[in-house]
Amino acid sequence: SSEAAKKIILTVRSVDSSRTFSSSRRTIFRSLPFYCAVVPRLQTIRRAMALNKLSIENVDLKGKRVFMRVDFNVPIKEGKITSSQRIVAALDSIKYALDKGAKSVVLASHLGRPDGNKNLKYTLAPVADELKKLLGKDVTFLSDCVGAEVEAACKDPATGSVILLENVRFYLEEEGKGVDATGAKVKADKDKVKVFRESLAKLGDVYVNDAFGTAHRAHSSMMGEGYAQRAAGLLLNKELRYFGQALDNPPRPFLAILGGAKVADKIQLIENLLDKVNEMIIGGGMAFTFLKVLNNMEIGGSLYDEEGSKIVQKLVDKAKKNNVQLHLPVDFVTGDKFAEDATVGAATVESGIPAGHMGLDVGPKSREAFAAPIARSKIIVWNGPPGVFEFPNFANGTKSLMDGVVAATKAGTVSIIGGGDTASCCAKWGTESQVSHVSTGGGASLELLEGKVLPGVDALSSA
Repeated sequence: SSEAAKKIILTVRSVDSSRTFSSSRRTIFRSLPFYCAVVPRLQTIRRAMALNKLSIENVDLKGKRVFMRVDFNVPIKEGKITSSQRIVAALDSIKYALDKGAKSVVLASHLGRPDGNKNLKYTLAPVADELKKLLGKDVTFLSDCVGAEVEAACKDPATGSVILLENVRFYLEEEGKGVDATGAKVKADKDKVKVFRESLAKLGDVYVNDAFGTAHRAHSSMMGEGYAQRAAGLLLNKELRYFGQALDNPPRPFLAILGGAKVADKIQLIENLLDKVNEMIIGGGMAFTFLKVLNNMEIGGSLYDEEGSKIVQKLVDKAKKNNVQLHLPVDFVTGDKFAEDATVGAATVESGIPAGHMGLDVGPKSREAFAAPIARSKIIVWNGPPGVFEFPNFANGTKSLMDGVVAATKAGTVSIIGGGDTASCCAKWGTESQVSHVSTGGGASLELLEGKVLPGVDALSSA
């Protein structure tokens, strides 16, 4: 139970702390079989507790002003929103609060990177109009996010009010840094950050965070300072539930599908997942670094990560030690340039890729080989496409993986799409509803899978 877990942690925490035990006593304790058996389990319990946060569903919202941090960082072109996906994703929590009798829902978000300056290119005004349409009710848009006028507007609004604040990143105090009028980098004054956070704390009675996409940032509006109750919204809850399942108690076999350009960028991800998964498919640009090191493959003009190449063997050794089956591509679709109209060719690991050409997708034999681990898995975490899916001639590898994941999901496999480019693949082929979960946070999901603590989640009240 949660209480039992807390007691175990309290009992053994000093064992795990160099501050409490002398070096010799720690060494003796760590030589005991007990330590070897218990500590890995403790680490799992700690991770589970770190994701076990107070939910909006367990907070009495009746008559309360709800301050809700959402992610309305939507693409806007010429003042028009080109995708309202992130606004739609927040609707459930907003509607839930209103249905439970909240006096008001005050929404805070960032948009783009104004770097602490009031740049109206990044105003949330278009979002207010879109939200009004999607909610089917009035939304009050305030032209600021802190200060006396905002505090007055949020102090005693009409029951059922929805209020959207202006972009929190118009203030240096949100991120703690930015640029000044000359473009020089500047840091926020600590006292001003305190005042900024105090003003945000006056806008509601309960704090709700539903912005998973920004959960890896310790920004002012993400921390909920000054609120006695800091709860996860429905969207954030869903993210924590799925990632918690993958990281703490996954069904077996557990498959990770990893793409991306550089091994160096994914070292922590690969290292952490090698302690958890049974199989791992490695595609994308970083596959060429693995194949050059392991097979001395000629890779032509394909991506090669010099820094990452130094740790490839270490990662492979860890996979062997942990009995993790690694799957690398065996053939490729090549192009003579990185462009949609590139001349298409084919290559294998044995033949190599000739100079002046680059691998831009996995080939048919690789697609066939990858199908088996996907079909037999019980849970899949996918982060990064295996090819340049944006170009039709080089999209077949990614489409084949997607088809396999969709089929596996239909057969009962839990499939988690890790945001970013992989989420874009789902949007491209309309498969969002055919997988278990599409994460709304590329960077946040990556850091969670790397085993890092997310500040925005850590700041929430425990369940």
